[in-house]
Amino acid sequence: MHRRITVPAALGAASVMLAIPASAASPSTGAPGIGDPYYPAYGNGGYDVSHYDLRLKYQPATDRLEGTATILARTTQDLTRFNLDFLLDVGEVRVNGAKASFATSGEHELEITPKSPLRKGTPVTVVVRYSGVPSSEQAYGFTSWHRTPDGGVAANEPEAAWWWFPSNDHPLDKATYDVSVQVPDGTQAISNGTLQSTVSRLGWTRWNWRSDKPQATYLATLAVGRFDLTTGTTEGGIPVVNAYSKDLGARDGAARASVERTGEVADWLTGYFGPYPYNALGGYVPNTDTGYALETQTRPFYSPRQFANGSNVSVVVHELAHQWYGDLVSVRGWKDIWINEGFARYAQWLWSEHEGEGTAQELADYTYASHPADDPFWTVRPGDPGPENQFDIAVYDRGALALQALRNEIGDEAFFTLLKGWPQKYAHGNASVADFRRYAEEVTGRPLDALFDTWLYQPSKPAAPAARAAALATASDAPAQPKSWKKIAATNDVHEH
Repeated sequence: MHRRITVPAALGAASVMLAIPASAASPSTGAPGIGDPYYPAYGNGGYDVSHYDLRLKYQPATDRLEGTATILARTTQDLTRFNLDFLLDVGEVRVNGAKASFATSGEHELEITPKSPLRKGTPVTVVVRYSGVPSSEQAYGFTSWHRTPDGGVAANEPEAAWWWFPSNDHPLDKATYDVSVQVPDGTQAISNGTLQSTVSRLGWTRWNWRSDKPQATYLATLAVGRFDLTTGTTEGGIPVVNAYSKDLGARDGAARASVERTGEVADWLTGYFGPYPYNALGGYVPNTDTGYALETQTRPFYSPRQFANGSNVSVVVHELAHQWYGDLVSVRGWKDIWINEGFARYAQWLWSEHEGEGTAQELADYTYASHPADDPFWTVRPGDPGPENQFDIAVYDRGALALQALRNEIGDEAFFTLLKGWPQKYAHGNASVADFRRYAEEVTGRPLDALFDTWLYQPSKPAAPAARAAALATASDAPAQPKSWKKIAATNDVHEH
């Protein structure tokens, strides 16, 4: 659950003006957008990244970041020029060892012209040397870099990479990562994956992290500050590293009481979603004033505000569910956000059932009855909500309603077969809402067009007959509020930015 929920009108307009469809780019120029209609200028065309090696130096006192990014890629067309998404100041670019010319354009485009044209299907090594103060940079009127009293944090959706490394910033282009960060002694640098080593010399400590499974760019994270690290192991043998700012104050206990259950929750989720897909696990709580949480791969980001009213394991359930639904299987396009959020919300409903605080059916009944027919909640279509509603509460709650309707339609055995089979079918790849519908029809052997259309695409409240067919209570039934409702609702402010 996350981030920048209200997409400024200027963002949509600016994106459209800046974007050039792939078909409009010359045959030898990589398109400045990957082709996502929600964010036309995000990502780039002409190449596919396989690995990012990021070697960074960060000074918390000044928020100055210096970096060398080595990007391994393969061209998907002949290229005389290509783009990266980036905001900081670039000092030098090399392509296959030779200096390349570069320029900036639009809000976040770095245009690179290699010394020699690149042939389609060839491996490419791009080295970018850069520096800057991330907190001083904005694009489209916002920032995804969060300055803290003792450092900074990069975490946002659908974009965060621009503020700390150059990239092909769209979930369609996943890659593996090595992130090495030099910080002053006494300061910690937290990132994704496994901690390979820490090396101290002359007042600086270098933290070396590795993510060896494909990872979307928005799921890469960096947090620098003074943290207390805890370690453990899940029952399944996955190492857990959690990190808590040393300046959380009164929220420290509630944060730890929630995030320290990460291993337990991950083990529980394997019963529904299959084996945990990575070799590292954890979470971190920096001292930020943001309100959202984010499923940064293997190590979710949590705002201290999530624990302002006490512990809340439900938000941990949500972000860990994303490790399968959103991280392992990522959206094909940002319109497919239901694949992430509807399922993560439903995991919270299943946890409620597990804790004896209300069944998924009771939560579905209450959700349905809580929104009258004229509530704008029903005008948002979870299957294609539009960029302005991408993280609207309806994508989460109406999205979970759709899953309960599907469960009631096909029965528990088929439903839970779907939940476990889907992450395996598209593991480390991308998929769409349409792909999920087709997969559900394959598994069940029955047409599901009407059900998906009713619950995901119609901009109106499903009528009482449809709700009764899905075993959902009508508004007149006035079901009792499940005990877990307030805990789940307390995570709703993560939609605000």
